[in-house]
Amino acid sequence: MLVGQNIVRREGREKVTGRAQYVDDLQFPDMMYGKTIRSTVAHGTIREIRFDPAYDWSRVVVVDYHDIPAKNVVALIEYDQPLLVEKEVRHQQEPILLLAADDRELLEEAAKHIEILYDELPAVLTVEAALAGKQLVYGENNIFKDILISKGDIEQGFVAADFIVEGTYRTGHQEHIYIETQGVIALPESDGGIKLIGSLQCPYYVHKALKVAFNLPDDKVRVIQSATGGGFGGKEEYPSVLAGHAALLARKAGRPVKMIYSRGEDMAATTKRHPAVIHHKTGVTKEGKLVAAKIDIVLDGGAYCTLSPVVVSRASIHALGPYNCPNVKISARSVATNTPPNGAFRGFGAPQVCFAHEMQMEKIAKTIGMDALELRRRNMLKLSDTTVTGQSLKYSVGSEEVLQAAVEASNFLAKQENYIQQTSDFGPRTTDLGLQTSDKRRGIGLSFFFHGAGFTGSGEMLMKAMAGVELLPTGRVRILTGSTEIGQGTNTIFPQIVAEELGLNLEDVEMEEINTAKVPDSGPTVASRTCMVVGRVLQQAAQELKELLEEFVAGQLRQQPIELRNKEIFSQSKHVMSLAEAAQMYAREKGALQVFRRYESPPGHQWDDKHYLGDAYPVYGWGCDVVEIEVDTTTYEIFVKRVVSAADVGKAINPVLTKGQIEGGTLQALGYGMMEEVIMKNGKMANDRLTNYMLPTCMDAPEMEVILIEKPYPHGPFGAKGVGELPMDGAAPALAAAICNALDIEITELPFTPERLLQAMEFKSSSGTD
Repeated sequence: MLVGQNIVRREGREKVTGRAQYVDDLQFPDMMYGKTIRSTVAHGTIREIRFDPAYDWSRVVVVDYHDIPAKNVVALIEYDQPLLVEKEVRHQQEPILLLAADDRELLEEAAKHIEILYDELPAVLTVEAALAGKQLVYGENNIFKDILISKGDIEQGFVAADFIVEGTYRTGHQEHIYIETQGVIALPESDGGIKLIGSLQCPYYVHKALKVAFNLPDDKVRVIQSATGGGFGGKEEYPSVLAGHAALLARKAGRPVKMIYSRGEDMAATTKRHPAVIHHKTGVTKEGKLVAAKIDIVLDGGAYCTLSPVVVSRASIHALGPYNCPNVKISARSVATNTPPNGAFRGFGAPQVCFAHEMQMEKIAKTIGMDALELRRRNMLKLSDTTVTGQSLKYSVGSEEVLQAAVEASNFLAKQENYIQQTSDFGPRTTDLGLQTSDKRRGIGLSFFFHGAGFTGSGEMLMKAMAGVELLPTGRVRILTGSTEIGQGTNTIFPQIVAEELGLNLEDVEMEEINTAKVPDSGPTVASRTCMVVGRVLQQAAQELKELLEEFVAGQLRQQPIELRNKEIFSQSKHVMSLAEAAQMYAREKGALQVFRRYESPPGHQWDDKHYLGDAYPVYGWGCDVVEIEVDTTTYEIFVKRVVSAADVGKAINPVLTKGQIEGGTLQALGYGMMEEVIMKNGKMANDRLTNYMLPTCMDAPEMEVILIEKPYPHGPFGAKGVGELPMDGAAPALAAAICNALDIEITELPFTPERLLQAMEFKSSSGTD
């Protein structure tokens, strides 16, 4: 058995020894370097661009929007974002000009000799201003996408409630901070085509964007992924922008052009997690049953649409959380502001709403005098229950198991009782030696959550992802897929799945390079779909390849039945030839044996995109996090001591890689919760350095225990379902609950920095609740 084994990451040794070739390691003859000249106002029109006449511009290639051969757009969901500004600037750091030169020092010098004059216009910098509509950034009302989900009778639900609890919750931006910044190399081809090599998640996104901007057919655009140092969604749609810029420079210069962002430029200019304002109004009985939930969500999409419709879609469906409520009304909108566009980020809207629904559950429990864990148990979704969209949970529902496992492993109930009994004596203490010591208080908190795996609604049905396998004359098998390795283990788990299905050794299966000229469009490497969706397609392709080969050999030998087993061909248990001999025979007679399959939705899968009703996802992952913390009540620093995370993953193809995904996502979520704060000033990120944008390091990583629950998904490879985004959802609200438990305060906004905790304590003191 290969599935379920801890196979060592295939590319791991190359990465840790420094042999892996990232895009900035690559060199080409006569290569130039590119740079972007960006706007310095949040909203305005360009009055004039001045090039210093005394400067020698012969050494520099300059590109503006006039040099775009076809459409001046970034081809995503909507074509509203220009590759380069023509007249109106809609956000700080918007690309206006592109420069290329033989070395980076010359580029920096040339940039100093360009002056751009603007006529500034009023800017919309908050979601409240966007909704007011006094200044328009997009369309007639500044709304990129609005969604309404309705279930039952909301008004009657509130009538039946004994308590009505309201709360407003806010979440800010989050920066991806992938280890490797954005980078690409564009190479002009002799036939007028473009070859693009880059650090990216979705090669076919870039392929489409270049075709649209340059009016080129499929075969004239080749996109190749280099070794990629992390993505987290930040390299889903944004590489289409950078690829377009590099390709424009390469086309005009007639030479290869490399563009690599500095960390500061990457942080200031690229997409981030959508900030959110979420209001809950919940009706609940005195027995603790939810009877009505009205939820309003507003996401800040920034200046252009990018992937905001997809993010707000997932946010709306996850807004109630993994809870049962008969009467629900959810209104969700993504709005336009004059800030850099926000886009894909691990979790796609679910982390924002998960924080809100878990804080709301804590508030409800406190209001009605019930333990928050018991409240969750009484309202959790279980097998055969129906979600807010009317989806019946027919299989792979690990809700009860993950909650119980996390509670038991963390000793949650005993520790919660112990911490509640802590003394309320705040402030520093004096030791026998007269020294001041900080008063540190302990707390423990829990969150319960689910995450839809795969694209929302009809997304997978419309995309019909393709992947394939090829039998080589040597008897080896090659995997053909556009799904990328970005650190999550694709290059390891795909061979595990295919080798298991064919009865081969792992070393007998190889991956084709990610090159749009060689591999099919398997859909983007996002949305917890790579293993579950593409892995299943590969499993089916491997099954078909085996059947075709056995049928061919049976026809050639006129023997039945034929069976492929352990790289050998048998007829009625008698060995007849090796797999390599069979492969060579097939190649001689019929050519290459390649099998491609497309994704097929589970039987009975139905979705109404107009009314947002039906099967929102093929299946859900389920999780429960317990976070134990210590708070210094002098400095209000938070020290995370221990995290227990239980996750229902269907089937762990590679348990150690699965646990690694959960550990990494959990730490990323802890950073989101307690320290990662983007400071915006006049629409620009003011703290665009790692010296003032705080994120957790190995020194902040707590002790973690990951518990894998396996409730097999019948339509995933060997029962597996998506896991990559699930751990991003739960750690922040569990951390917030732990802080509330330790300090007896209410948290409504993340990140919960020391300054915000101090404010909460001061409010508690002034309101007389201390």
